Order: sequence, then C-alpha cells, then structure tokens
Amino acid sequence: MNVTIQHVFLPHTDPEAALGFYRDVLGFEVRADAGYEDMRWITVGPVGQPGTSIVLHPPAADPGITDEERRTILELITKGAYTAVTLATDDLNGLFDRLQAAGADVVQEPIDQDYGVRDCAFRDPAGNLIRITSAPA
Repeated sequence: MNVTIQHVFLPHTDPEAALGFYRDVLGFEVRADAGYEDMRWITVGPVGQPGTSIVLHPPAADPGITDEERRTILELITKGAYTAVTLATDDLNGLFDRLQAAGADVVQEPIDQDYGVRDCAFRDPAGNLIRITSAPA
C-alpha cells in the first residue's frame, strides 16, 4: 500500500497577495484558479511535483459557521495560530534571502535545531506559518 499527500489546504485572506507569495516568491506553479461569487480557490504546487499541491482557500466559507466563529477563525489565521505547513529546500539560505528581500514576515531566521534540522519560518500574507527546512550544515 502506498499513501501520498495530494492536497494540503491553507486559508488565504487576499487571493492576489497569496498568488504573489506562492507563485512569484516561492516559485510555485498555479495549477487551478477557481472562483465562486466573491471567493477563490487557488491550487499551487512546486514545479516538477504534480502530485503535491497546496489549495489556498477562502477561510470560513462554510455556511454553517456563525459570524462570531468566522471572526475567531480570521483572528487565529492572522496570528499564525490556525494552520501551518513545512516546506523543504536544498538552499535554505538562498530561499530565506529571497523571501526576506520580497518583504515576507520573518518569524525565525535560519538556525540549526537541536532535533537535527536547519530551518527558518515566515508568515504568508494571510498569517499562516510557513516553516522551511533543509539538512543540517
């Protein structure tokens, strides 16, 4: 039996800012961009890895969520406490420099962790925590 990760979902609060971050800064390709009323679902993924995607979705789009719950979800997203994803790269310092030069919100500069990885962290335009790892130096 083989199990893979196909889609990971991250909320966005501004589809154009999300595209600017994931497509233009991280270099992901846009695989789908679907809208319904005033909402957009954007699927992006790393070039050359068609089986793995991130779906950037409108937060709290469920009609069963109350206005108070929607506000709470948006507050958690903005604080970076709602969801996160970890990416990996073979050039952590280069990617860190590119993200920092693009004005991304730095949470943690590259550091060798006690548990055996070298990583850094950013927030995307919505506030989602994006951790990036590489092999330790």
